[in-house]
Order: sequence, then C-alpha cells, then structure tokens
Amino acid sequence: MRIASVPSGHVYVDHLTDPAGATGVVRLPDPPVPGAPPGQWWPPPMLEASWVAAHADEFDAFHLHFGFDDRSPAQLRALVAVLRALRRPLMLTVHDLRNPHHHDPAQHEAALDVLVPAADALITLTPGAAAAIRARWGRDAAVLPHPHVVGPERLAAPRPVRDGFVVGLHAKSVRANADPVPVARVLATAVADLPGAVLQIDAHDDERGRAFAAAVADLDVRVHPRFCDDALWDYLSGVDASVLPYRFGTHSGWLEACRDLGTAVIAPTCGFYAEQGPCLSYGHDESGLDAASLTAAVRTAYAHRPTWRADPAERAAQRAGLARAHAEIYAAALEAV
Repeated sequence: MRIASVPSGHVYVDHLTDPAGATGVVRLPDPPVPGAPPGQWWPPPMLEASWVAAHADEFDAFHLHFGFDDRSPAQLRALVAVLRALRRPLMLTVHDLRNPHHHDPAQHEAALDVLVPAADALITLTPGAAAAIRARWGRDAAVLPHPHVVGPERLAAPRPVRDGFVVGLHAKSVRANADPVPVARVLATAVADLPGAVLQIDAHDDERGRAFAAAVADLDVRVHPRFCDDALWDYLSGVDASVLPYRFGTHSGWLEACRDLGTAVIAPTCGFYAEQGPCLSYGHDESGLDAASLTAAVRTAYAHRPTWRADPAERAAQRAGLARAHAEIYAAALEAV
C-alpha cells in the first residue's frame, strides 16, 4: 500500500514503520518545497489539490498528520473533494485538538471541522482526545499511542550517573501555548528549598527566546541555538525532571523523548499529557498557574526520583504493533472506497 503521508520525513511518522518492512506499507517521500532548504517538508505541497490530481497514480491512500496550519477551510475542502473524486481514502491523525502555535483556537477548529467529518478513518493518541472528538463531531477515533522518539541505540544506552538533582525548564521558542515566565518564578523558589537541587533554564536564541530571558533576567537562562537531536538527548539525559510550561495543548513528543531517556516529566493538567505515560501533574491552563501544585510536583520528584524509563524491547514491540495497526486501518479504508 502506497501512502501519501503529510508529512513523511518526521520522527513520529518514521517510527510508525516496521523496520522489518513486514506490513507492505510504503510512504511517499515529502515533495521538495519551492524555495525551502533540502529536507524541509513544510508547507507541504501534498496539501494542494493540484498536487493530488497530478500524482494520484502514485499513491493509494492519503494520511494527514499535521502541517495544515496555514490552510483555509476552502483549501481543505478542495483537498477533500479531489481525494473523493479520485477514490483515495483520507486518514487523519488528530495530534492537536488545540494548535500549540495559535493563540486563537478558531483557525485550527475550523480546519478540524472540515477534516474530521470528511476523514475515512480517524486516529488519535489518547482516550481523552478520542472522547473529545466523539463529543464534538460524533466520530470514533482509533487510539494508537505515540511511538518512541529517541532512536534504538540511544534508547538502550545507560543513563548518566551523577550527584545532585536538576530541574529543567526549556522555554524553546516560547510557542503560543507556553507561559514559561510564571513557571520559572515558581520553580526558582521551589528548587531553592531543596538541598543539592538546581534549576536549569534554557531558551532558543531567537526573538521570543531572548524576550523570555530578559523577562527573568535575575535568573540564569541559557540562551542558545536549537539543539540537534543528539544534543537534545544529552540535555534531557542531564536533567532529572523536565517541566512542560504549557497552558493549553493536547499531546507532547517532548514527553515521549523524556520517557525514552528516563527523565521524569512534570506536565500541566491541560490537554492529555498524563494519558500518554507516567508523569507528575500540576495545575496550569488558560485560567492560570497553580503554584502550590507545581511546587508539590517538584518536591515529589525530588523526594522519590521516579524512574519511568521506557523499556527498549517494549518500545520495539509497540512500534511493530503500531505499524500493523496502521496497515490494517489503511487496508480497511481502501476496501471501503
């Protein structure tokens, strides 16, 4: 089965494949993006109705994950129409019920209002997200968990042994869903009360990252370019607890990388992060931050040093199972058209 996957060259999609190739699924490579450097898949040409019409003989089914941030409902309706006319089933994995890059949810909701009802099959990552889809659109979504993020060799590597306790807050480029300033303030106070504990704060060296660092200038913030994958795994392995500073969202690949590497996660109560895997939770959503619950989560992580590292063999088995489940969904959709 040949799948036009949007995107294809992304770690989540890469890790839906069976390394043994036993499922018979082949995903088309991402088409080159005019004016973009090699390897950049966005904005995805596959979302153009004209691309679908021109390349329909090259794929059997179409699977949309993400990358439709800039698409209007009219453009998405045109995509749906050409797929239907060509009898190419549409699969949609709902990664985000709320787009983490958008302050206003209206644009993403309008896109989902086109895509979710039109999809021949729906997938999401957690039961909570599936329940939200059912409540809003009356559609059932298969719940398939997020695969491993870290590669197999690093998954199996021993975690570094060191003294002390490091709480990590990475503001990254301060996406719309992040509110790291009040989180940093609470963490600084909480960590100061814990003997041997330190707070490590990072941000990207871009406009929003530097603005965050300036807003907490009394704290030590490491401002630097984005990590490559290996540097990111080193960073995550070097902190004992990683705090997600989100006030809205749905799911997190960062959380999965932490799980792969054995770093405890302190996640907000918004979204469905706690359903992805073991973590500590604190109150944080668009109504505000619960400082007491964040402090309590840090103290719990410090006192108990939870080791929730994913087992490499279980991750490998999960990946093979995800590959089979996707192949079955594709086959059923193709049989139905």
